[in-house]
Amino acid sequence: MVFNIRMGLPEMDLLWKDFSIRKQKKLLDKNEERFFKKLIKALSFLSQDPRHNSLASYEIEPLSQKYKIKIFQSYLENNTPSAERLFWAYSPGKKDITILAVESHPENQKKEAYQRIKLSSFP
Repeated sequence: MVFNIRMGLPEMDLLWKDFSIRKQKKLLDKNEERFFKKLIKALSFLSQDPRHNSLASYEIEPLSQKYKIKIFQSYLENNTPSAERLFWAYSPGKKDITILAVESHPENQKKEAYQRIKLSSFP
């Protein structure tokens, strides 16, 4: 099954539009270019198979409890200090995945580490 990727509002939608426009105009610096490339790759894997091995997706129970919908985390990168993670949910439709945040991996693996993560709203 192929999933439609949607961006959460307003933060993720604004981030996506900003990077897309600046990419077209060749205005991204090296770090932004590298990040955007990883984001596009991860979104491609996510749309094809949310359980793709390189994404290492799994549910984040503290966020699922807080937002009352299953929230998942997937890797943008691995084996990197403060590696970026995608936070997402199956919503609003059965074939939709909404990207709710991109954050550095919480340094602390305890439940409280996820409380600082602010998720976008569903479209």
